[in-house]
Amino acid sequence: MEIRELQWFTALAEHEHVTVTAERLNISQPTLSRAIRRLERRVGVPLFDRHQNRLRLNKYGEVFRAHALRAISEVSGAEQRITALIDPDTGTVALGFLHSYGTWLVPDLLAGYRRLAPGTTFELRGDAADAVVDDVRNSRLDLGLTSPRPAGDDVEWTPLRNEALCLLVPPGHRLSRRRRVRTAELADEDFVALQPVFGLRQITEKLCAAAGFAPRVVLESTELSTLRALVAAGLGVTVAPITGGPSGPGEHAVAVPLEDPQAHRTVGVVTLAGGPRAPVVARFYDYVRSRAHAPRV
Repeated sequence: MEIRELQWFTALAEHEHVTVTAERLNISQPTLSRAIRRLERRVGVPLFDRHQNRLRLNKYGEVFRAHALRAISEVSGAEQRITALIDPDTGTVALGFLHSYGTWLVPDLLAGYRRLAPGTTFELRGDAADAVVDDVRNSRLDLGLTSPRPAGDDVEWTPLRNEALCLLVPPGHRLSRRRRVRTAELADEDFVALQPVFGLRQITEKLCAAAGFAPRVVLESTELSTLRALVAAGLGVTVAPITGGPSGPGEHAVAVPLEDPQAHRTVGVVTLAGGPRAPVVARFYDYVRSRAHAPRV
């Protein structure tokens, strides 16, 4: 059953004359008659009583018209809502990102973009790297800001910038006054870390593997802020982004730069293969990529 056939039916129900209705719809009389017969076969009863050259809507037709009008209205409303969502000036972008990006990268990007397109709205969702990529794959998100590069050829990932990583240690730790430290020096340390689904955990394990050991993880969390508090309490060390982290000794965890060349995570934007199709998403996607390697504001 096609929506246009419902529209033709409601028009015929209004005019009750095949010739007049066909002229108004700019279709042939046989086309209109066949469409009505298809509807009647579908519902199993005649919808009109025939009186010579005119039609009269019967009780079944009255019921069907009421539902047809609601269906047409719903479809029209959906079309209007979708048009509003994808409008490049006033539409909506569903953006996912790692939780830690919510303190610097996301605000920077949105502040700059809203100066260009103040009518665009955003649905924001912070999550683990695997969850962000999965939501992009399943079209629950339009775009994702994540690290590391996701596997698979069903998504596209554009690197934007590198974010330096550091070691967080408790105050008074043997490494707390060092200017730099190598990952290989951490083989005997207890680690607190994000759960394995998080990109930072995966990067940490790769750093340790390159240094010849597997990290001894004693506590896991889902939030970087919790990791920092656990480190400050003396429960272990962790690898964390320098951005937004603690900077010196005191009551907080102490940040010590990592010497390893691989001690960074590459921030990238992920979308479905082929790029976004909605104009509002494509416009923001192009803006994000234009900001690759741009300094923080």
